Amino acid sequence: MLELTVLQYVLSIIAGFLVGFSLGLIGGGGSILAIPLLLYFVGLAYLPGVSKNYIDHLVIGTTALAVGLNAYINAFIHWKKGNVRILEGIFFTLPGILGTYVGARVGLIVHGGLLLFLFGILMIVIAVMVFRGKDRPAISKTYPNGEPTKGLLQRVKLQRIIPIGFLVGFASGFFGIGGGFLIVPGLLFSTGICMIKAVGTSLISVGTFGVTGALTYAIAGEIDPVISILYLLGGIAGGYIGAKIASSMPRGMLRKVFAIIIIAVAIYIMYQNYYAIVSII
Repeated sequence: MLELTVLQYVLSIIAGFLVGFSLGLIGGGGSILAIPLLLYFVGLAYLPGVSKNYIDHLVIGTTALAVGLNAYINAFIHWKKGNVRILEGIFFTLPGILGTYVGARVGLIVHGGLLLFLFGILMIVIAVMVFRGKDRPAISKTYPNGEPTKGLLQRVKLQRIIPIGFLVGFASGFFGIGGGFLIVPGLLFSTGICMIKAVGTSLISVGTFGVTGALTYAIAGEIDPVISILYLLGGIAGGYIGAKIASSMPRGMLRKVFAIIIIAVAIYIMYQNYYAIVSII
């Protein structure tokens, strides 16, 4: 583990709070800030005498664990409300576990600077999706009552769910993200569940992908569990407060402001790591 100052541990809690707050405030996409906050706000990118490549990988593994554990907590909350379809979640998650492991192994091979530069591009793509997003109804238009009447094997399209689950898991493991913004549409495309249940069910995959990726990094010795726990604690508090505030604010405006912030952070990350692209060229 890294030897950090007391201030940096406190900043880890604050960073986790900011991630949780953004998730509670605008929904999907908030965890994309976990990596840049740990690098540049907590200051792991500026630690003296530590390989930058090692730090970049450690940050990805550490935030993956925090995001995964936080997703499991939220999955339990959604399950109590009846918004989680366990079997559909398992069908999507199983191929995704393999994809996450493969993605994490590939990510460990790729230089940390190049990985973060690509991550910056991914952040911009997500920001555009968030900016253009609209509040979608909780109930599916296909199923007026919000529930399909078909059996499980009829609802789950295996020819879709297996490759989509694998690819989403690969992206999650490669970049060290939860991937909820990919999992929700993946579930809608490959199963017959409605929107609100797709959101709740996606947390099974987010949690499993995060923990699988984190374990892969942990085996390589590139994770700091203390920071992950501090991130998690801050995220729980931030998510609660963010969700409270969200009910009284225009979500459309919040999404647009948040998307602009993500783009600004992405540009900074790409600027800090463009040397990796230059070295390849």
